[in-house]
Amino acid sequence: MKLSRLINPFMQAEGPPPNSLWRFFRWALSGAGRGILVATLISAAAGVAEVFAAYIMGELIDATATAQVGNFVAENWLLLTVFAAFFLLIRPLTFGLSSAANFVTIAPNVEPLVLSRLNRWTMGQDIGFFDNDFAGRIAQKQIQAARALTEVISESINTVAFALSTLIGSAALVGMIDWRLGAVLGVWSVVYLFMIRLFMPHIRKRSGARAGARAMVTGQVVDTITNIRTVKLFAHSRHEDRNALEAMQGYREKVLSFGILSASFRVTLMIIAGVLPVALVGGTLYLWAQGEASAGAIVAAGAVSTRLAQMTGWVSFTLMAIYANVGEVEDGMRTLTAAHALTDAETAREMPSVLGEIRFEDVGFAYGRRSGGVEHLDLTIKPGERIGIVGASGAGKTTLVALLLRLYDTEEGRVMIDGIDVRDVTQESLRRQIGMVTQDTAMFNRSARDNILYGRPDASEAELIEAARAAEADDFIQDLRDAAGREGYEAHLGERGVRLSGGQRQRIALARAFLKDAPILVLDEATSALDSEVEAQIQEALTQIMAGKTVLAIAHRLSTIANMDRIIVLDAGHIVEQGTHDELLAQGGQYARFWSRQSGGFLGTGEDENAEEGETA
Repeated sequence: MKLSRLINPFMQAEGPPPNSLWRFFRWALSGAGRGILVATLISAAAGVAEVFAAYIMGELIDATATAQVGNFVAENWLLLTVFAAFFLLIRPLTFGLSSAANFVTIAPNVEPLVLSRLNRWTMGQDIGFFDNDFAGRIAQKQIQAARALTEVISESINTVAFALSTLIGSAALVGMIDWRLGAVLGVWSVVYLFMIRLFMPHIRKRSGARAGARAMVTGQVVDTITNIRTVKLFAHSRHEDRNALEAMQGYREKVLSFGILSASFRVTLMIIAGVLPVALVGGTLYLWAQGEASAGAIVAAGAVSTRLAQMTGWVSFTLMAIYANVGEVEDGMRTLTAAHALTDAETAREMPSVLGEIRFEDVGFAYGRRSGGVEHLDLTIKPGERIGIVGASGAGKTTLVALLLRLYDTEEGRVMIDGIDVRDVTQESLRRQIGMVTQDTAMFNRSARDNILYGRPDASEAELIEAARAAEADDFIQDLRDAAGREGYEAHLGERGVRLSGGQRQRIALARAFLKDAPILVLDEATSALDSEVEAQIQEALTQIMAGKTVLAIAHRLSTIANMDRIIVLDAGHIVEQGTHDELLAQGGQYARFWSRQSGGFLGTGEDENAEEGETA
């Protein structure tokens, strides 16, 4: 059985992460018990080996005191053999196995085990969870908690198990010399553990505060770097620098507070450590003077007490690190163990392939407020029908799409696809039936190929190229080259696609949607970043891909939806008009006013636009 395989580093956890510390540890480490137990036993064996080293040294000294020089080897060949075998073979092998258990079994497996579980849970959070926090802070919390928990386990095995076995073995050894020496060691151990118990809760608390302050610095810096173009365009480098320095100052204060407490803790324990050699060696010398202890006993007591005193500094430093890491785990746990606000029902099933009928039945949703979003909305879209959705900003257009995708649950009414309530199927299977292209196109800092294949990872090379050409993206992709020298479809696009223009990003997003080829297609200002010539070219491709699909197209540029089967006009969360382009113009209502007010194809601004806070793109 290989040490590296004792723990499966990507085993899924059972149930949600608890929000109490030790239950969280059990959740994060479930399935790793065998590897942790083996590593602990090996570490304990190494601690016992340290005590045995002192014992055999004492036996050798006693043997030299009683044997004649000429006959020493003949009389003590077995002792000498054990001595040599122990120091040349057994001790190195034991410590080697202990090191291997730590660096082969624990370190490479526990951290990915915990991190993968935290990441899976975080990925299941609803959109609001991410909207209400820094992306960098959330990522920092995941990495911090996984690293800190791994350090707790690794150091507990490497130090605590080793130290406890050494202490127990030492107590047994000095007790063999004289019970009074054993009692001295016992009293010293109680005082030592009491001081640890006194300091550690404060170290844990201050470490958690330090971790929280560090995550705030990370969140602030990542937020600034993510939006660096805006920072530069508005000439706000000094403003962002002040924000970063404020976060750093808070972090510095927490680090300083932690450092003062840590230094006090270590000095206190080192003073206590200095008492042990004086007490044990002095006591053994007294017993020797009374004829109650041998010279070997003095050596053994000296070796044990010196080793324990030296180990005290190491153990105090490690315990401080363990409790500091426990504080960091607690800090990350408070952020990451939040219950999922949007979950699949226990009876949720996979959404079958759909025809594409969509019904909004008396739907109401206001983002938890009294107003905003949509209210008492009824809408039926037939399979294969193409619907245009218009309205001033804040009218409820994006809310409608978010409810269809079940990014939020309706507060009233229900959303149905082919007669199936979207809450009765799994979120993943629902969204596989819907293709979407948004105005704010999301790109990964991966290759152009990977970004397009996100629509359908198992697509062939020919299908990939066909989708890119349909979206008028193939030509500019062929000319891409990144800083690492990768070209064409292998070139990386930069964070959020920063190396591309807005129009290029939208064309890759369109190619992704073309490749997905879902029966329901949502276009949220899908061509808004394209120039008129490219848009005209893509409109033909869009017409082809929309054939046979149920389409919801949100647009401010009304010319892009004029040929839709039906146009829905939203105002303050209500449907106020619907019909074809010609029918709505003939009515002379809001749509007609929007059409007449357009300049360059966009809706006018002003009194028609009522801001809808919380509406997401």
